[in-house]
Amino acid sequence: MTDTMSAPVRVLNLAGASNFRDLGGYETEDGRRVRWRRIFRSNHLGKLTADDLAVLRGIGLKKVIDFRSQGEIDRAERCRLAGVENVDLHLLPIDPGINPRLQARIKAGETVSTLEAQSVIRDIYRRYIHHWSDNFRGLFAHLIDEATPLVFHCSAGKDRTGVAAALILSALGVPRDVITEDYLLTRVHWKIDPTTATGLPPHLAAVLTSVDESFLAAAFDAIDTDFGGVDNYLHERVGIDAAGRARLADLYLER
Repeated sequence: MTDTMSAPVRVLNLAGASNFRDLGGYETEDGRRVRWRRIFRSNHLGKLTADDLAVLRGIGLKKVIDFRSQGEIDRAERCRLAGVENVDLHLLPIDPGINPRLQARIKAGETVSTLEAQSVIRDIYRRYIHHWSDNFRGLFAHLIDEATPLVFHCSAGKDRTGVAAALILSALGVPRDVITEDYLLTRVHWKIDPTTATGLPPHLAAVLTSVDESFLAAAFDAIDTDFGGVDNYLHERVGIDAAGRARLADLYLER
C-alpha cells in the first residue's frame, strides 16, 4: 500500500457507514499519486449519524452516486444527507444480481455449493462489465465534470462499488495489483449489518458477503478478453478516450 505517515487516513471513521474509503494516495505506473479527498467509495448511506454528517460537511462533499436499484432503496433506507449543504444525489442503478440468482436456483430445487456460488458471483462481475457500462459511463461523466469530492456506493460497497473503483483507478494508471489490494480492503473495513437478512442458507450467505480476489479478476478478465484491455473498454464502453484520460489525470493526480 502507498499510504505514508503524513497522508490523510484512508478510512473515514463513520458510525453509520462502514467501508467509507478514500481512493487517494495510490501511486500510478508513471510515478504520480491519486489526489486525496476527491473520490470516495462506501456502503450505503442510509444510517449516517449527525456526527457522520459533520464529517461529510468537513470534507466538502458535493455529490453522491448511488448504484442501488429502486427495490433495494425501498427495502432499505434512502441516503441520509440532511444537513450536508449543496450535495447532489444521483441514482445510477445497477442490478446487484447475485442474491436473486442464488435464490432462483434454490427455488428451482438445486443444491448450490460454495464453489458454485462463487462461480455465480464471478459471472455477475463479468455481467457488470458487459451490461452496465452505461452506468459506469455516467459515473465517469461526473468525474470529468469535476463534481468532487464525490462518493459512490451500492448496498454493501463491495461488488458494484468495487468494480467502479477498479475502473477509476485503472483509468488513472494505478497498477492492477494495487487496485486488487484496494478491493480486498473491504474484508477489513466492511461491517456487515446484522439486521439485513439474505434469505440464503448460511454457507451461501457467507459467500454472498465475502470478498475474493477471483471476483474482481473475473471483471478484469472480461475487460481483457472481450474488449482487448482497459484502454479499449474505457474508450468503447465508458466514453473515456485519450483526451478523457488526460483530463482525469489533470484533475485527480498530483502534479
